[in-house]
Amino acid sequence: MSRLALSEVATGRPQPSAMIELLKPITWFAPMWAFGCGVISSGVPTGEKWLVIVAGVALAGPLVCGTSQIANDWFDRHVDTINEPNRPIPSGRVPGLIPLYFAICWSGLSLLVAAFLGPWVFGATVFGLVLAWAYSAPPLRLKEEGWRGCAAVAICYEGLAWFTGAAVMVSALPDWRILVAAGLYSAGAHGIMTLNDFKAVEGDRCMGIRSLPVRLGVAKAAKVACLVMTLPQVLVVGLLWSWGQSLFAMWVLCLLVAQLALMLRLLKDPKAHAPWYNATGTTLYVIGMMVTAFALVPLVGGAP
Repeated sequence: MSRLALSEVATGRPQPSAMIELLKPITWFAPMWAFGCGVISSGVPTGEKWLVIVAGVALAGPLVCGTSQIANDWFDRHVDTINEPNRPIPSGRVPGLIPLYFAICWSGLSLLVAAFLGPWVFGATVFGLVLAWAYSAPPLRLKEEGWRGCAAVAICYEGLAWFTGAAVMVSALPDWRILVAAGLYSAGAHGIMTLNDFKAVEGDRCMGIRSLPVRLGVAKAAKVACLVMTLPQVLVVGLLWSWGQSLFAMWVLCLLVAQLALMLRLLKDPKAHAPWYNATGTTLYVIGMMVTAFALVPLVGGAP
């Protein structure tokens, strides 16, 4: 650790870079992308809504997602002292109770921004923050059980973010078809979250965290994850076709077929190939989300 870092730890001052590190900017992409899908699917022109769109992107990514990352690091600080001592909290770069106060203040800022964006967005944000804290904090600590933990993250990162993007644009409850699409892609994201647990199987087993790879074994958990990712997309294809959006349905189907081909390699060695699949198959998954968002535009009364 540098002399400056040691000085800041000694005086109880957090390093600015460490505060940003707590927010984990790399994790913001998923909810911001889902928010964008919500904006597009609403069918509302974006020109006059640029301010609320910017505020909504900030709410979905840096604020709500950032809050969940800070809270998770705070409640995992004892584990991280053993497994990842260089993280901001165990390393002392963000000392004392500062991370906890940071998470509380960031939650408050999230609610303030959400209130500016309307009652539907505010309600979704309250729900998202409750899940974010329940995921990491006792007594619920949802992350300790694979089904509930992955569901909480998938709902926050995909379904709620998509809902928020649409609600920001229409200033009301979005069209039911938007809700169905957001719900299906949120359900499929449960499988993506399961793949993220493969990297920590040994540590989770030692700490008593019952992730799906721990509970089911890596091979079976990988098959479950693939099934969970596939079925919602099959339903999306069927719904788009039944709604008269056959061209978009074919695009989503092609993306799904490509994912299935990649899944064959994933299943040969799930633990080794999970990061590779997250960079390839998951990318195709989120592209399908945006294709579906564009397919919804004429259905909900927007410009094609």
